[in-house]
Amino acid sequence: MQGQDWTERADELFEAAMFRGDASALDRSDDMLDAVEAPLSMARGKVLHVRFLNDRVEDSQELVLFERAAELYQRLGDASGEADALFWVGCWHQVVKGDDAVGRPCFERSYALAKSVDDRMTMSYAVRHLGFADKNAGDFEQARDRLAESVTLRRELGFRPGEAAGLVALAYLAAETGDPATASRHLDEAESVAESCDAKTVLGWIEQAHTHIRS
Repeated sequence: MQGQDWTERADELFEAAMFRGDASALDRSDDMLDAVEAPLSMARGKVLHVRFLNDRVEDSQELVLFERAAELYQRLGDASGEADALFWVGCWHQVVKGDDAVGRPCFERSYALAKSVDDRMTMSYAVRHLGFADKNAGDFEQARDRLAESVTLRRELGFRPGEAAGLVALAYLAAETGDPATASRHLDEAESVAESCDAKTVLGWIEQAHTHIRS
């Protein structure tokens, strides 16, 4: 529902409830406003997350927004939206707070919900971050499987920047497990993919990874 469309509809429902005694208009208002608020909360939360990645200054409002979105999507019966929101709740705990233990169940629930509705994009995010949690826990084989699944999903979706980012993650894992040749191969592929879609941020990550792996 776009800008003026939902505001006009909200006014109509308010008048129906207030002046014409239509009590059902209140429930219809709740559903409509939830459907507007949920994606808005997600969008604001994502903006705050990128700001955190840029300046590493934590803003707790990010978590509030993602948790609110998850609640609203669940109320609406939108499994895909809820899965996406739960991923970002997990991302707050893992990336912002450095807490894999709290983030992991969010990623697991996100993945399961997304899989139930074939939301492969959200699956690719959730399984990627489960892979990071596995790597941090020292379960390198599970981490490799999950990171590779994320890359495969993104490749199938044509999500080229995400595919390149996934290859960078696989490169770091290969380097950490004593396989620099595979790490270099992943980075070469990542660079080719990133250049094909002008993913400048990912190209920066690739350059950093080359330096890290050589050092």
